[in-house]
Amino acid sequence: MTGTHGGGALLLSMNRGLGAVEDTLNIIAALTIFIVMLVTTFQIFCRLAGYPIPGFLEASEQAIAVFAFLGVAYAQRYGAHIRMDMLVGAAHGRMRWFLEAVATLLGMILIAVLIRYSWSFFYSSFEVGDVTYDYGIPTWPSKLLVPFAFSIWFLRLTLQFTGFLRLFIWPKADPVAVPVIKTAADHAQDEASSAGGGK
Repeated sequence: MTGTHGGGALLLSMNRGLGAVEDTLNIIAALTIFIVMLVTTFQIFCRLAGYPIPGFLEASEQAIAVFAFLGVAYAQRYGAHIRMDMLVGAAHGRMRWFLEAVATLLGMILIAVLIRYSWSFFYSSFEVGDVTYDYGIPTWPSKLLVPFAFSIWFLRLTLQFTGFLRLFIWPKADPVAVPVIKTAADHAQDEASSAGGGK
C-alpha cells in the first residue's frame, strides 16, 4: 500500500506544513544558543576589563526559554525524546501501533494540561507587569514562549496520534507523520556501515 492510503496524502501535507514551522522554530532556538554563547564570551572579556554588560545575566536567563522549548516539537517529530521501548518495542503489527497511539494520547493530555497552566502563568505575569529584579526586563515574553511551544508540540502529537491510528487500521500502509524508531540492532548496523566507510 502507498502512503496515500487511508488519508495518507492529507496527513503527509499537514506533516510537511507543520514540519516547516518546527524547522523554523528549531533554527531560531539554535541561533539563540549561538548568540548567547558569543555574547557570553564577550561579557567575560568586558568583565575582566571592568565593564560588564548591564543586565546580561537577566537577559540570558530570559533567553533560556527560547532554546529550552522551541525545539521540543522538532524533537518529537524525529522521536528524539527519551522513550521507554521495552514494551512497545516488543510489540508488532497492530498491537505496536495501538500502544504507540495510547502513549501519544497520554502525551497529548499531559501537554494540554501544561498549556493550560503555563498560559495562566504567562497571563498573570503580563497582567501584573512582572519584571526582573535588577534591570526591570519584562518576563512575560519568555513565559509566553512556553504555552506557544507546547501548542506546537500538541499539534505534532495530534498528527502522530492520527498517524498511529491510521497504521492501526491499515498496518501495511506506509508510515506517515510518525517517527520511525530504530532498534538497537538497526543502530548497530548503521554504526558498522559508517565505520566501514561504505565498503
